[in-house]
Amino acid sequence: MARRPRRSILCLSITVLFVFFLAYMAFSFSARRASPVSVVSEVFREGLNDSACCRGVDGLELWGSATKWGSEHKVESAEACCLACKAACTGPGDQCQCNAWVFCGNKEHCKDKFGECWLKKQNDVLSPEVVSSGDHSMWTSGLVFAKGEGIFGLETSQGTLRIKLLPDCAPRSVAYITELLGSRSCPGCHIVRAEGRGQFWDLKGDHVSHASFGPPYALIQGTLEADGIFFKEVPKEVCPSIKRGSVAWVGQGPEFFISLANHHEWKRSYTVFGFVLPEDMEIAEKIASLPSKLDVWANVTVSVLEDPVSLRVVRVTGPGE
Repeated sequence: MARRPRRSILCLSITVLFVFFLAYMAFSFSARRASPVSVVSEVFREGLNDSACCRGVDGLELWGSATKWGSEHKVESAEACCLACKAACTGPGDQCQCNAWVFCGNKEHCKDKFGECWLKKQNDVLSPEVVSSGDHSMWTSGLVFAKGEGIFGLETSQGTLRIKLLPDCAPRSVAYITELLGSRSCPGCHIVRAEGRGQFWDLKGDHVSHASFGPPYALIQGTLEADGIFFKEVPKEVCPSIKRGSVAWVGQGPEFFISLANHHEWKRSYTVFGFVLPEDMEIAEKIASLPSKLDVWANVTVSVLEDPVSLRVVRVTGPGE
């Protein structure tokens, strides 16, 4: 996936090897446009089993009212603890008995607490309370969102894109988004690249037989690097196939893209941390149709918006999956 070039002397000194690498990434990432899908869970969980999507963050202890005490509930792994929390959260928010889990998996540091799995209930999953974090913490923690929860909005001039987050697949990515939500704005966040489906992908986002894979590449691309908030590159997390509506990082961020098509040709190359609710894909399509001009990023022809679309990160409500 092509990154927007940084206009500096450093850009001129990029080595040939790096240029070729970016060109390859651009080819694999440069495609998105939109068309609604009917079943959100089916589309975005394809190829992912529960164990692949049950992750937490090491060195993090989340707060919350205990619904199951770890001293009476020991399991073999963080994954098992995550799955136990999921099993206790099968309904909407008021019926979900666990939206945060805490596991002690370091035998040396945990001692008699080794294996403890605490199931907890946070008051606000988009602003989770933390007891401790960092290398000194012996705990691993994660979040689980009930149906209809864990949705935030990217407010644009064309409407608000509601995005369901995937904390069990991309917990570090989700942690950054919740930090942005705490800032109540996103100065510096915007969409700069917009390319439709053209004649290459149909209304469902499926590739047309024998058609090219772009350009255009059926995507909108921008940055979520807010002025005043330090962005630490996100390590690669779960990388499912890119589907229409997938929201993923370009590399390790803060550049991101929203796919307007199903891009099986990109394999499993990008960390997907959320997906646009199907009924909001029309907004992404509107952005993709705004006036643009051609540019070249890392030897790849892209369509850049004449006027970048500013973004605000906001809290929203939305339907369940």
